[in-house]
Amino acid sequence: MHYAIIAAGEGSRLAQEGVALPKPLVRLNGTPMIKRLIDLMLSCDAESLSVIVNEQMTEVREYLESLSLPVPFRLVVKSTPSSMHSFYEVSRKFPQGGKFVLTTVDTIFLEEDFRKYVNAFAADSKADGYMGVTDFVDDEKPLYVATDDNMLITGFYDSFQPGIKYISGGIYGLTTPALGILEKCMNEGVSRMRNYQRALVEGGLKLTAFPFSKIVDVDHAADVATAEAFINTGK
Repeated sequence: MHYAIIAAGEGSRLAQEGVALPKPLVRLNGTPMIKRLIDLMLSCDAESLSVIVNEQMTEVREYLESLSLPVPFRLVVKSTPSSMHSFYEVSRKFPQGGKFVLTTVDTIFLEEDFRKYVNAFAADSKADGYMGVTDFVDDEKPLYVATDDNMLITGFYDSFQPGIKYISGGIYGLTTPALGILEKCMNEGVSRMRNYQRALVEGGLKLTAFPFSKIVDVDHAADVATAEAFINTGK
């Protein structure tokens, strides 16, 4: 499995609330968020790892460059206007073929859930993608995910629709066809990840929703303690 991390945001809300470190280096139980995520990915049969950081994050770039990793590591340093643009830039470093899992640095989940997700995606020869979802709503602007009885995704919505059980967890497992649609979206001026996900469905890709027990985001200073408690207790 190939992995990628988007760590290109400015983390302005954390900074405004008195958190001095850049978001990727904020510590959860003593470990920088980005290092925790890298370690999880390495433990889940990583073949390669790609990360994008913005040009202002010199401290993050230097930290990543100091790491000695057992797999090919590709670091992209570029400021982008959105997470979808960041995805596009880092995707240009992906090896040809295979499956890849992408997430943002502030997406916090349990190792057990992630391992089950990766194993299911790796074993599924029919799906074009596996999207991590959760029924725990923590996002300020959740993306609601509609599914059929077989957990195939039928649509993505900005507001709740009757019968929807899940929201997007910001964990994207995709295959080569998804990169073609990403290229098309970029050429057409699409600028949000949620619109890219809609394009995947409209393009006929078979996407499976994989439930995580809980996924939380670290957007505010108070979220750090919440994330630590979640990691420690699963609640």
